[in-house]
Amino acid sequence: MTNLLISGYRSFELGVFKDDDPKVAVIKKCLKEEIRSYIEEGVQWFLTSGQFGVEQWAVEVINELKEEYPEIKQGLLFPFLEFGSNWNEQNQAKLMQLKKQVDFVEAVSHQPYKDPSQLKNHQAFMLGHTQGALLVYDLENEGKTKWLYQAILKKQEKGEYECRLIDFDQLQNTVLEEE
Repeated sequence: MTNLLISGYRSFELGVFKDDDPKVAVIKKCLKEEIRSYIEEGVQWFLTSGQFGVEQWAVEVINELKEEYPEIKQGLLFPFLEFGSNWNEQNQAKLMQLKKQVDFVEAVSHQPYKDPSQLKNHQAFMLGHTQGALLVYDLENEGKTKWLYQAILKKQEKGEYECRLIDFDQLQNTVLEEE
C-alpha cells in the first residue's frame, strides 16, 4: 500500500466547535499512532478532501510527522472547484492555511458544486487512487462517514482494500491511558 485515504467525523458531529477542545487532542493522538504505523508499512501519500474535523486534523498531524518522516506526502483533493467558498471567513482562512501545508491540491470536478453526483464521483476517485482507508468512525454512531464506509465495503467485495477504524472505544482507551 502506498496511498491512504483518511476521513471521519466532521467536527460538528463530535460536538467540537473550537480547536482547543480536549477531544481534538485525543483524536490527533490516535491518528498520529495509526499514521505512524502506516508510514512504517510503506505508505507514502495521505489523501483527504479537507472537510472540517478528522480530515483537517489529519493534515495537521501529518505535517508534524513530516519532521520525523520527510519523505511522506499529502494531498487535498476537493470534490469540486471552489470547495469551502461558502464557509465563514475564519474557516476559509483555516482551509487556506491547510492548502499551504500539503504537497498537492486539486479538485476532482473542475466545476463549482452543481449536484450530488460530484460527491459520488469524488468518492469513487478517492477509492480508486488509494489502497486503503483510515477512518475515525464508530459503526454504532453514524455520521456522514457512513456513506464512505459503505462504499469501502462494496469495494472490498470486489477486491482487496484495507480499512482501519478508530472507533469510540479506541478513543476512550487513549483518554484512559493519559489519566
